[in-house]
Amino acid sequence: MAGLYPVGQTFYGLPEARCNIRAGDTRERKRNFAMVVSARSGARVSSELSKGGEALTIRVCGNFDFNMHREFQRAYQNLSPAPKRYRIDLSETQHLDSAALGMLLLLRDHCLGGEEDEGQCRVELLNANDHVEKILLVSNFDKIFTLR
Repeated sequence: MAGLYPVGQTFYGLPEARCNIRAGDTRERKRNFAMVVSARSGARVSSELSKGGEALTIRVCGNFDFNMHREFQRAYQNLSPAPKRYRIDLSETQHLDSAALGMLLLLRDHCLGGEEDEGQCRVELLNANDHVEKILLVSNFDKIFTLR
């Protein structure tokens, strides 16, 4: 086996993050490589509350993965009063993984906050590219969230 990823193959479609890990590489080298990939992903989260405070828009840029969990949670926690609508703008998201799917479910739980009536609060996933939308559909997130 030549390696975990062929030399020169891109990782999550990022041309600047090349996969040069080979079979037999030390654990330290693999760990260092993982840190480089994470640092190059350029992932960012920003949020904007509407003027009336009814809607919060969260923009996710780059790869939506575990490395963003703190930033993502900070974007919606501790808002008083809590918005009735959360809009996740995925227009600049290149990829999302299972951790991101979990974070979206946690946001939904936060939104509902123990309320029995699901109509009180909504989470909408907006502007996903074809790759991200396919992941959401395969995961049946179109049944849980509004996709636009």
